[in-house]
Amino acid sequence: MGVLAGNLVELFSSVQGEGPYVGASTLFVRLGVCDLRCRWCDSPHTWRAADACRIQIARGSSAFREVANPVPVAAIALAAEALELGRHAFVSLTGGEPLLQPECVRRLAETLRDRGPRIHLETHGLAAEALARVVDVVDLIAMDWKLASDVRREGESFKEPRADFHDEHEAFLRVAIRAPEVFVKVVVTTSSGEDEVLEAARRIARIDPRVLLVLQPVTPRGPVTERPSAAQMLALAAAAEAILADVRVIPQTHPIYGAP
Repeated sequence: MGVLAGNLVELFSSVQGEGPYVGASTLFVRLGVCDLRCRWCDSPHTWRAADACRIQIARGSSAFREVANPVPVAAIALAAEALELGRHAFVSLTGGEPLLQPECVRRLAETLRDRGPRIHLETHGLAAEALARVVDVVDLIAMDWKLASDVRREGESFKEPRADFHDEHEAFLRVAIRAPEVFVKVVVTTSSGEDEVLEAARRIARIDPRVLLVLQPVTPRGPVTERPSAAQMLALAAAAEAILADVRVIPQTHPIYGAP
């Protein structure tokens, strides 16, 4: 049996920048490759497998060292320990799309979980079969619910309409609720339709109306140049609250103060 390794983009210590645990100390393990193309993506460098990755040298440092890919899971764990792994509230397995490397995700979760932090899996919420292979070793699933107004599969054109992702997301959430905690995040842009956001809320309610829904106003980047208005966000939140028990409007916070 060979050494299990993953395609790693970066490993660094920071704090959570979005969702209900904003501000919590988090060690980020960012894995490479993604099969979606979101117009507002903040990490397009993760779409392809990386030849090399960067690993923070010390917690709080701006210095990184470069390591060739793939990186053995044991080496990732050692690098995490060097960044004071046990003093973090969470380890975030993020991407890219981490569930495109499910064996790596599972081994990382098994290796790091017993050393203090909770395992926080951040995912686009479409790879239900891969999730089923790791859900028992994950503590928290941060699941995106993608809207067809702003998201395409790799190779699809934004000039052509596409079907929504609701069925795939619903199937994913039915697996995700096996984890101790799950929340759903919808990134809202000026293109987002009330109908697609509320359909997501209805699908979530069909599974468990207590699941938290985070409505995240987009951070402008790339072709997305403006945020939705406060009026749009508040109206969506009010409408979703008629469907779900817990709805929150939470923007990304790390761009505000320049944290990675």
